[in-house]
Amino acid sequence: MKNILKRNKGFTLIELVLVITVLGILAVAALPNFIDVSTNASQASRDGVVGAVRAGVSLFRANDLVQNGPPGIFPATLDAVADGTAASPSAPIFGNIMQQPITDGSWTKVDGTHYTFSDGTSTFTYTYTPATGTFTSPTAP
Repeated sequence: MKNILKRNKGFTLIELVLVITVLGILAVAALPNFIDVSTNASQASRDGVVGAVRAGVSLFRANDLVQNGPPGIFPATLDAVADGTAASPSAPIFGNIMQQPITDGSWTKVDGTHYTFSDGTSTFTYTYTPATGTFTSPTAP
């Protein structure tokens, strides 16, 4: 009588196959989101630096307004790094307007007012205009 009432514990083979199949489908559906994460991270990094540069330029002018009065000036240059230099710990860029300049090698100073950002697939050029304090790119989103 004990053998008849004894229940087998565990999962059947078909239940295990179904669970593995469902997990496989979920993994395939989520895979594009994981691949896109690095691209999103690069774009977020670029956007953060651009925002910091614009804020640094504005703070530079605000500081000049407080110290010297109107009209206030924008920084003539954003850093003292040589033209054609990629950002690195030994050659950080945007040092004239940031307490912690950029050392990310994705950024390069092309010349006195032009900078590029490369995320590995695209390169965006930014132009700093000292007369107006703008830091813009015609190609970046």
